[in-house]
Amino acid sequence: MPVEQVDMGGYTLIENASLANRNTLRVAARATLLAEIRDASKLPELLDFPAVRNGRLLVLGEGSNVLFTGDFDGTVLAMETRGVQVESDGDSARIAVAAGERWDDFVRWTLGHGYAGLENLILIPGTVGAAPIQNIGAYGCEVAEFIESVEAWDIRECRVVTLDHATCAFAYRDSLFKHEPGRYIVTAVRFVLPRSRPLRTDYAGINEQLARMGVDKPAPFHVAEAVVHLRTSKLPDPAVIGNAGSFFKNPIIDAALADALKREHPGLAVWPQPDGRCKVSAAWMIEAAGFKGIREGDAGISNRHALVLVNHGKATGPQLWALAEQVMHGVRDKFGVMLESEPVVIGAR
Repeated sequence: MPVEQVDMGGYTLIENASLANRNTLRVAARATLLAEIRDASKLPELLDFPAVRNGRLLVLGEGSNVLFTGDFDGTVLAMETRGVQVESDGDSARIAVAAGERWDDFVRWTLGHGYAGLENLILIPGTVGAAPIQNIGAYGCEVAEFIESVEAWDIRECRVVTLDHATCAFAYRDSLFKHEPGRYIVTAVRFVLPRSRPLRTDYAGINEQLARMGVDKPAPFHVAEAVVHLRTSKLPDPAVIGNAGSFFKNPIIDAALADALKREHPGLAVWPQPDGRCKVSAAWMIEAAGFKGIREGDAGISNRHALVLVNHGKATGPQLWALAEQVMHGVRDKFGVMLESEPVVIGAR
């Protein structure tokens, strides 16, 4: 079937569109229709098309948090809006960022303009619009801490809404947007970032890396540089080998089960949570269960980090998902804990 492309002014429509270059696992998949949005104000017009209104809809950023297990029979909406607007009061700033901006570019922008807070979240793939949905986090920091509000198109109410921090219901790798899938299309995110704040350097080797760098009085850009060193040394580059970063969530379990597991497996990392439960290391359990570095065809688990599902070449979505399920069931059988995927799995039964 030939591919047809039409520029509608503010957005472009592509029929029978390939998604292979729009997901970092490099899975071959197609969409019935791909809509590339450059102007968020055109969303109502696009969504009113019968083919869009009456069919399935998937909002896709850089595809760094998705696994396609087949073609998508519907419209894939790619936010490609751009723009950063700043309101500063001297000590901090309210910064509104268009959903289509690349997350890593925005983090580097904040550092270059002297703002603190996002340095631990550098080098995370994806777009700004996807950040609150997943409540992205790394190295002891979550993006929710710095989000004042999220602007979105409410499909149910057919209007633009502004959702404040509390309404977004942020939690570990979770938010309102995951609990009401398909309702909101994020169009912009408003952050509040200070000029100065206490740095978080006591997580996962940051202090050690700063010492190796010869830094004894770190600034935010030093922490960012340390995190870049740590991430690139542990995580495979999606530009080199297909992956979606950490594929498995660290499970949060009852404290009693965590205590029992810790007694039986002293090497297991356990982090107490504010609600009395405990978060435990999925990476440690996956490695202890023998899955780190495993490969079945072109589907594999990285030998550099046990959380990372990788595509060594031409693995299909079903093959990658089958291996992920094998890992999840293997960890459950050994530790009594069922892992969950961080990326959204499209089409899995």
